[in-house]
Amino acid sequence: MDFNMKKLASDAGIFFTRAVQFTEEKFGQAEKTELDAHFENLLSRADSTKNWTEKILRQTEVLLQPNPSARVEEFLYEKLDRKVPSRVTNGELLAQYMAEAASELGPTTPYGKTLTKVAEAEKRLGAAERDFIHTASINFLTPLRNFLEGDWKTISKERRLLQNRRLDLDACKARLKKAKAAEAKATTVPDFQETRPRNYILSASASALWNDEVDKAEQELRVAQTEFDRQAEVTRLLLEGISSTHVNHLRCLHEFVESQTTYYAQCYRHMLDLQKQLGRFPGTFVGTTEPASPPLSSTSPTTAAATMPVGPSVAGLAPPGEAALCLEEVTPPASGTRKARVLYDYEAADSSELALLADELITVYSLPGMDPDWLIGERGNKKGKVPVTYLELLS
Repeated sequence: MDFNMKKLASDAGIFFTRAVQFTEEKFGQAEKTELDAHFENLLSRADSTKNWTEKILRQTEVLLQPNPSARVEEFLYEKLDRKVPSRVTNGELLAQYMAEAASELGPTTPYGKTLTKVAEAEKRLGAAERDFIHTASINFLTPLRNFLEGDWKTISKERRLLQNRRLDLDACKARLKKAKAAEAKATTVPDFQETRPRNYILSASASALWNDEVDKAEQELRVAQTEFDRQAEVTRLLLEGISSTHVNHLRCLHEFVESQTTYYAQCYRHMLDLQKQLGRFPGTFVGTTEPASPPLSSTSPTTAAATMPVGPSVAGLAPPGEAALCLEEVTPPASGTRKARVLYDYEAADSSELALLADELITVYSLPGMDPDWLIGERGNKKGKVPVTYLELLS
């Protein structure tokens, strides 16, 4: 108990000395040991690395999970060392709603069929998003978080210790300076009248006491200087390790870009498949018959597969028997023609298709070997292929 009290009193004295030294430095009443320029540059680079890593980490978390409540929940699970429950992505939730809507509104109607196809595509998009979030969290977020919670905490601890060693060193310098000034004063100016012999003795005693104080202050200064130099070297080595951190973060950044490229390539491929199923060709939109420019190519195998040129020709998408279909030679079957009402405007992608206007009536029929998503439509002297999803069959 006595030892603990002594240690407590010693720690309190050290803390008070550091506080006084720090306060005097702030008010310009004490000198401060400055670090060399290289050390200051290392400190500045480390602070910048920490600050930007925090910002990149937070914004990447927002990108992967835009819902702030979900992010807070995941954070609490991680702090409690519990497994984060599986969460349905927005795409998968939309797919679920569309599938339920198709089931209730009629899965055999044009609208219900389209809802089902889009729901399947949205489900695949949601699954791709889930894989991207998982990959990005492991390969990118985890290394950044490990740096902030591991390496940076060690650096911060050593920097605080270096700051304390510097305050102790400057306090020892100030104490030695005061002791030398008092010693010089005691030697040159006696405290009492020189006419009394007793005062000579007192002056000599005071000079001897200050001389001992100077020796003690010099010894403390040497010890403080040694501890400061040792701590400065340890901190410098840790700060120079920031270069290795940059190399590690660079590798993680490349992996993040690769996973993001794969994710968007998968999304593009799924949407191409959906366009084909809906009878809309890549790059074809209402109001234009010119295909849009293909997306930028990538050296990644996944991206290359997703960005292969897809032309708007019907022959490329139709079955072999239909590829050679010549509409001018097509004659409607003796039976099997039906009337259909057009639900939406449809701009023909090429000369083999028939442009449609909403609410108009046309005659439609099918031919052997045709894609079930397409019919032959006739309006007066014009005929061409029309998508089933744009029609309501009447009779």
